Amino acid sequence: MHPKPDRRRGGMRTRTAALLTLTLTGSLLVLPGAAQALPDPAPAADTAVAPAPAGAVQTVEDYEDGVPPEVFLFASSDPERPEVGTVASDDRPGAGGDNDAFSVRYDIEGWGGFTHNFIAPDGHQDWRAYDGFSFWVKGDGSGRQVQFEIKDGGEHGEASELWESFFIDDSTGWKQVRTTFPDFAWRTSYQPGDGPKDKELQLDRMWGFAVNLPQGAGELHFDQVELFTNVATVADFEAPQPQLNPPGGQPGIITFSGDDSRIPQLSYVDAARDGTPADNQALSVAIDTTTSWAGFGQNLSFNTEPQDWSSFGGFRFWYFSPLTVPPAAPGAGRRIDVEIKDGGVDAEHSELWITSFTEDWVGWRLVELPFAQFKYRTDYQPIGGINQELDLDQMWGYAMQPRSGYADTFRIDDVEVYGVPRVGPTVRVAADPAVSLLDEGESTTVTIRLTNTDDAPLDDEVTLRYATGAGTATPGEDYEPVEGEFVFPAGTASGTTRQVTVHTRSDEQAELAETIPLTLSGNGIAVPENPPTIVLNAHGLPYLDASRPVAERVADLLGRMSVEEKVGQMTQAERNALDSPNDLATWRLGSLLSGGGSTPTPNTPEAWADMVDGYQTYTLQTRLQIPLLYGVDAVHGHSNVQGTTIFPHNIGLGAARDPELVERVGHVTAEETRATGPQWSFAPCACVARDDRWGRTYEAYGEDPALVIANETVIDGLQGHELADRKDADRVLASVKHYAGDGGTEYRPGDGGYPIDQGVVVMSREEFDRVHLDPYIPAVRKHNAGTIMPSYSSVDFTEDGVGNPVKMHAHKELLTDVLKEEIGFDGFLISDYAAIDQIPGDYDSDVRISINAGLDMIMVPNEYQRFEETLLGEIEAGNIPMSRIDDAVSRILTQKFHLGLFEQPFTDRTNLADVGSPENRAVAREAAAKSQVLLRNTDQVLPLADTGKLYVAGANADDIGAQAGGWTITWQGGNGDITPGTSILEGIQQVAPDTEVTYSADASAPLDGHDRAVVVVGEQPYAEGIGDVGNNGFTMTLSAAEQDTVNTVCSAVDECVVLVISGRPLVLDDALAPADAVVASWLPGTEGAGVADVLFGEQPFTGQLPVSWPRSLDQEPINVGDASYDPLYPYGWGLRTDATQDRLHELRAELAGIEQDGWTQAAVQVLDLSLRNDSSWQDDGSVRDERRVVTELTVVSTLLSFSSRDIAAQHELLVSTLRDVAQAAIVREGVTAPSATRTSTLTADAEHALLTGKPTTATWKLAAAWRIAAG
Repeated sequence: MHPKPDRRRGGMRTRTAALLTLTLTGSLLVLPGAAQALPDPAPAADTAVAPAPAGAVQTVEDYEDGVPPEVFLFASSDPERPEVGTVASDDRPGAGGDNDAFSVRYDIEGWGGFTHNFIAPDGHQDWRAYDGFSFWVKGDGSGRQVQFEIKDGGEHGEASELWESFFIDDSTGWKQVRTTFPDFAWRTSYQPGDGPKDKELQLDRMWGFAVNLPQGAGELHFDQVELFTNVATVADFEAPQPQLNPPGGQPGIITFSGDDSRIPQLSYVDAARDGTPADNQALSVAIDTTTSWAGFGQNLSFNTEPQDWSSFGGFRFWYFSPLTVPPAAPGAGRRIDVEIKDGGVDAEHSELWITSFTEDWVGWRLVELPFAQFKYRTDYQPIGGINQELDLDQMWGYAMQPRSGYADTFRIDDVEVYGVPRVGPTVRVAADPAVSLLDEGESTTVTIRLTNTDDAPLDDEVTLRYATGAGTATPGEDYEPVEGEFVFPAGTASGTTRQVTVHTRSDEQAELAETIPLTLSGNGIAVPENPPTIVLNAHGLPYLDASRPVAERVADLLGRMSVEEKVGQMTQAERNALDSPNDLATWRLGSLLSGGGSTPTPNTPEAWADMVDGYQTYTLQTRLQIPLLYGVDAVHGHSNVQGTTIFPHNIGLGAARDPELVERVGHVTAEETRATGPQWSFAPCACVARDDRWGRTYEAYGEDPALVIANETVIDGLQGHELADRKDADRVLASVKHYAGDGGTEYRPGDGGYPIDQGVVVMSREEFDRVHLDPYIPAVRKHNAGTIMPSYSSVDFTEDGVGNPVKMHAHKELLTDVLKEEIGFDGFLISDYAAIDQIPGDYDSDVRISINAGLDMIMVPNEYQRFEETLLGEIEAGNIPMSRIDDAVSRILTQKFHLGLFEQPFTDRTNLADVGSPENRAVAREAAAKSQVLLRNTDQVLPLADTGKLYVAGANADDIGAQAGGWTITWQGGNGDITPGTSILEGIQQVAPDTEVTYSADASAPLDGHDRAVVVVGEQPYAEGIGDVGNNGFTMTLSAAEQDTVNTVCSAVDECVVLVISGRPLVLDDALAPADAVVASWLPGTEGAGVADVLFGEQPFTGQLPVSWPRSLDQEPINVGDASYDPLYPYGWGLRTDATQDRLHELRAELAGIEQDGWTQAAVQVLDLSLRNDSSWQDDGSVRDERRVVTELTVVSTLLSFSSRDIAAQHELLVSTLRDVAQAAIVREGVTAPSATRTSTLTADAEHALLTGKPTTATWKLAAAWRIAAG
């Protein structure tokens, strides 16, 4: 492929044929006869021009008829005028016999050369179908630089605009000089006085070319002056043809699908078309996306020799549409996504850029996609992205994927890169602010900044004109019009500014917002695509009156809205998908989001606030000034932003069993999120994780709906307890997800896609309601969730005996009838990312079905224009009633009013300085400590002494990215110091400063002299289906290297502690047999000191398993309540390191401190007897006489069950002490003992009973488990 262009000020250096490494499609043909003009008359400048055929050339002059009459000579004096003629040149590459060339002999001290003008008035030519200008030249190797130029615009060749480039006379043989049009620079040394000087190479009115010869004597020969197209073949499917579905790691064409029964079928077929041989081959693709996603891609190279496309302007291919009749309207056909792979180490670790086209024709058509049209793919990146820049100099391949509902066979052929990179003027102006928001009577000053390429001073004088233009405001009434110009002389420094002030007037009438654009113009200057705009704010209208009830404000605003404005409110786009920030106003968008890793540069809290406020400013250009709602996945803290507080993932918070702590976590998350701009978090996940092979297990609080419900206090932390709280600077709108059943999908490996994520829930309706629907009832009725996000998954109820899954985004019964009407949800439903595209059918039906099912806002996220146009079309066709639209928009507006966005649309930065503060990190540290679950503690090796020597091993010990997991800074997360924090190793050093720590990631450092060790092992970061077991190499076992590390370390020390960093249980088998203590550390976030706190006894181990820990992968799915239940560690398991007796003293004090009734008094008396009996207790506060204590605690629980007092917390504390006793007996018996199945069932059921408000049942079951284990 072409080497990367060598750029210079004003253009790029001319390249010669000898330097090209790209084989051009077609050959450089020498056409016989005289020079041929392009079709005449030339089309007007605004006429569309069809592209020239691939590799096409157009001869401008071939010199076969002698010296053209249009050539004339010029020089500084007559003796210096060059001598010209024609000479035989059969030796030129590609020349036929009797070929002639143009010869120029010169001897110049001043200046001189020749020009070839096309003859006026009809001689100008249109070169827009071509990419560059070329000629052959033969010199005498003088080493001199020769200037040549082309002539653009004006009335004739001597009144045109001159554009120059250069070549070096460095050879005595023939070479071809090829210069793409963007490589020509505007000639600064001379321009004809009566020619245009707009500094824009238009190409539609070209008058000829010229050569300015160098000083000195010499001779040059010129031949075959041509126009050329810049095209390179990527794939033509001729022999040798790319391998179909090659083994992994090899180049070729691969298929992919989310449905194993519908893998695309590839073949090579004869496919002649105009301009190709009869035996031309094309790639045939039979594809079906009616049930899931599917597509194909070609890896041009896997990990060596990527291609350089940087000297081209776009990607194109011939596409055969199998349609027999075109759609009724252009653009209404089926949509095909096209993706290219940029950068990275190989084809599967690159950065993905995506665009699409509409199949709206019959038969073959050339599809051209300019590189500028490709957008960074925000829904998926193999490695979380690289630099979010389409560099084009290291390209690995491409892929195509029809949208949902496609079932047909298409063909593609002649995949090419084409054209030239777009190069604009070097002088640019920018306006600040781009949008000014004013109340009537105020004034604003717009600063105009002029910059030049490389910040160089201006070469020439530049004039910039400005004027207030035609907006919705009335000049003279609403504002004082202004106009004028600024002259920037040659030599003006880049960055120079000028200012324009606009004064507005007040008429004190209630009215909508009005706009005043400030137009900027100037020749050879790049002005903003959208002019700076002054907005006179809406005022005096009922919906703007904060004293009115929200319902009244909503009704007033809704009544003023057009259908287009309503549709805009229902549209959410990804920020990177915006073609222009002004599209927020043009398309009246109601919401933006940042997907995982979609961040500003730099990725700081301040930059986030500036970014969101910038988008808000553009949004408020609309006449109604409905504020923008900005959403992010703040799923464990505001985790996209560098420097924020990153909490343990939900699975760790579920292990903490502390709903009050979880509410504080939500509050800190809300505070840090709102302070940086976004007012909406796509959290929490109310999923119930029933299969640990799911890549989103760690987003769940656990496998028990009761545990999920207990932790929905996070909603209050995010939103506040009252509607009025939502407008506060430390609150955000919550989005409970993913309604419903996302954690209950079946594991179906081998489908070519995600093995379990986004799959199908197959169960009875009763089980579905009990397990997966139940958490949404308190989320709505108790916590008043503002928004809910449906799941990607489908549900297939088994009562009918028919396999008929329905996508949740299409399930009207569950979305509207159950959630909105039966449960009473009055917030709004937001779709998941592009989730409606998975509904079977075409895009029109996707939109129609989802909106009618009850969705209120669609996370599109990319083609927001298409979504709005489609929704408008469905409304106009009567397929979606206006009552449904009004309901959706009313719900959205209601939340915007509750958030206070109409009064304060911009970021309240009151808490910005507290983002990532020590106080906030202290909450995360507490959460990390409480999330640790002690699975094994042989001989009570934990807690560790905080002195002596300690050996620490394992790469995850010193890796903040690993301990934070997915959804951290980027979607998939990453390893290393990806954000400020404290690694576990650093936490150990911080908590135990008197301990001498030796760290070795791979245990290669000597172990001599160490009798204690901590080994940190576990998973690497992942998110969503990428982390499904069986996908991308993810398993639920330790790697061989980690196993070796455990064996090496634990066999060499007396006390060995293993920490497992993971988003789900791992199958340990005998992997950790050498360990004395094993801790499930989950994904503790950025505060590794919290892990160290429990290791050294600064805080006790109190965590409990939020999921069942399986003995083997074959046991999955395994959950509390299963008819057959035999985990390695049951749900609720967790050894503690605080004293049981101390907790009973605490319980006794709490009961004595409340207003007692007879039952609580009796319970206190029994506790007194138990605590005073020294024979029941060891010196360390553990239980000596287990039988007696179990009996006494069971009696206390029974007494408390009769009390009318609110003593749930005290009863829970009592249950924890009985759990201690039961677990101690189970440990003595052994977790692999024959009795383990029965004790596991009892202890897990006890935990579920406790969480469902049945503490006495829990005590009875724990007592029964103790009796079995103790014999």
